[in-house]
Amino acid sequence: MRYSGFRIIKEALTGNRGWQPAWRNPEPKPHYDFVIIGGGGHGLATAYYLAREFGKSRIAVLEKGWIGGGNVGRNTTIIRSNYLLDGNEPFYEFSLKLWEGLEQVFNYNAMVSQRGVLNLMHSDAQRDAYRRRGNAMHLNGADAQLLDAAQVREMVPFLNFDNARFPIKGGLLQRRGGTVRHDAVAWGYARGADARGVDIIQNCEVTGFRMTNGKVQGVETTRGYIGAKKIGCAVAGSSGALMAKADQRLPIESHVLQAFVSEGLKPTIKGVITFGAGHFYVSQSDKGGLVFGGDIDGYNSYAQRGNLPTVEDVCESGMALMPMIGRARLLRMWGGIMDMSMDGSPIIDKTDIEGLYFNGGWCYGGFKATPASGWCFAHLLATDTPHETATAYRFDRFRKGLMIDEKGVGAQPNLH
Repeated sequence: MRYSGFRIIKEALTGNRGWQPAWRNPEPKPHYDFVIIGGGGHGLATAYYLAREFGKSRIAVLEKGWIGGGNVGRNTTIIRSNYLLDGNEPFYEFSLKLWEGLEQVFNYNAMVSQRGVLNLMHSDAQRDAYRRRGNAMHLNGADAQLLDAAQVREMVPFLNFDNARFPIKGGLLQRRGGTVRHDAVAWGYARGADARGVDIIQNCEVTGFRMTNGKVQGVETTRGYIGAKKIGCAVAGSSGALMAKADQRLPIESHVLQAFVSEGLKPTIKGVITFGAGHFYVSQSDKGGLVFGGDIDGYNSYAQRGNLPTVEDVCESGMALMPMIGRARLLRMWGGIMDMSMDGSPIIDKTDIEGLYFNGGWCYGGFKATPASGWCFAHLLATDTPHETATAYRFDRFRKGLMIDEKGVGAQPNLH
């Protein structure tokens, strides 16, 4: 079924009896050519592009819970490509371009809203750093605009510009950045993959790998053994636990990152604003709630909940930036399990086990990377060669000293 305005009108006039499930709920087959472990945004996008762009078939996505129940539904929905280093910027610009045409490609309203991402600056040194980043963005084909304090004040007059400790001196603006409805991304990719014959198997946890002579043969699951020629792992914060089942030790730690939503307010924030003197980022959803977040909790955990000191720290940063939100009520909060790599950049690579591939280490950047991550992982699975924008995302960069140290923090909580 294709979705359209005419279809909505037809269903409204006929009692909405013609709608069909967005994807099937099949039983797992004994064997597939490709098995993708992880039914989040990256896993579903990988399966979708394997089928659509590379013409592959006999593909399954295995999800231990339900579609949209992991990090793809537990984030602050921001998309952007305002990176500095050559190892990252081309990849995230590729991802942003995919976001721009995504809804038309898979015929699903993911609510892509390019309202802009504004990074505030609070010192002369920060202005120099943002100028450097903006120039790097231009060199890689991305848009960037350096604003002075007057231009920022015209855009967002409600901020605390005259804070004695954190005066706002300007900002770096990427107008093509913005937000996307997170769970709609999962549903759109799931629907598109299913339409191309991909089996999406929910409530199917992988409990082990079956290997012979250094080559993977398949996976043991709670729904039985499933054979596969190639297996791709894309499970975010559960990467370490999953890959340990294949005796693989990763340069990754799992940390909790909290996010928050306030009660519904009148339209105030047009795009995304980040606080340059603390780790705080905020946007406003279509329902009116302020969606915001900050630092990781600072300790290793697999719990999808956070701790109160981080809540206090994030709210303090929000109050320093825009004191008017002090009267707003916090409606809900949640935690996502971040797969924090040692240099803060992702990994899309083969493992030393033939037929086993890995996608992870996304840190804070997993959601915005979803389309490019899926495309590049599908490229690797289909061709056994890295995509041109993901050539730096290798395991051996840590051994060779070729880290992509975008922010100089990696997985170390003391540096955040």
